[in-house]
Amino acid sequence: MTHPFDLSGKVAVVTGANTGIGQGIALALAGAGAAIVAVGRSTPGDTQAAVEGVGGRFAFVPADLGTGAPIADIVNKVAAAFGRIDILVNNAGTIRRADALDFSEQDWDDVLDVNLKTPFFLSQAVARHFIAQGSGGKIINIASMLSFQGGIRVVSYTASKSGIAGVTKLLANEWAARGINVNAIAPGYFATNNTEALRADENRNRDILARIPAGRWGTPSDLGGAAVFLASAAADYIHGVTLPVDGGWLAR
Repeated sequence: MTHPFDLSGKVAVVTGANTGIGQGIALALAGAGAAIVAVGRSTPGDTQAAVEGVGGRFAFVPADLGTGAPIADIVNKVAAAFGRIDILVNNAGTIRRADALDFSEQDWDDVLDVNLKTPFFLSQAVARHFIAQGSGGKIINIASMLSFQGGIRVVSYTASKSGIAGVTKLLANEWAARGINVNAIAPGYFATNNTEALRADENRNRDILARIPAGRWGTPSDLGGAAVFLASAAADYIHGVTLPVDGGWLAR
């Protein structure tokens, strides 16, 4: 008898899986039995090697997620490679840092396109595929602590991640009855490329660590359990949740 977290036979699409959080989630889903399709601009060689190292199936679909143009092609290529889609993880993201008084329209548009617009339209395309399959599916969006808080000097990032939390709820409301679970994970402060500037700033790094009850930055592997849970049958009655994985940051 399989356990409720078993993803054997499932196909998971993970955007931005070449490094960091996306890579950690891809490896966790593969470890639970899912085939992985990585989507992004950079060839995820390390991720592929790690997935295949645990016996997982892997494919890569190159795409620029700063635009919606490749979305239909992504879905078609995944279906051609593995015959179906069961899980979508909208992880790919970008960030721009500047004071709100100086923030440019280009930096606003670049972040909103990657972090909010593309995840919605990719979710829409994949949900249509789920419905055509007749088997439902799981969508996991990657939110942020800034889905709950304002932050500083990252106005478009805060807007996008606040939007992700709202869109997650809306899609859950519309699609739950169709057997589609839409939820989100809100990582706390994780050691990734996006937080390199914060970790390099001695004062900011000290202040951040002082607030995290766990006393450390998160690592991508810390998100694996939450992703497997939300992608699995164990979460079949969970809809519209944004789950913090933050070392206790919000509790402080």
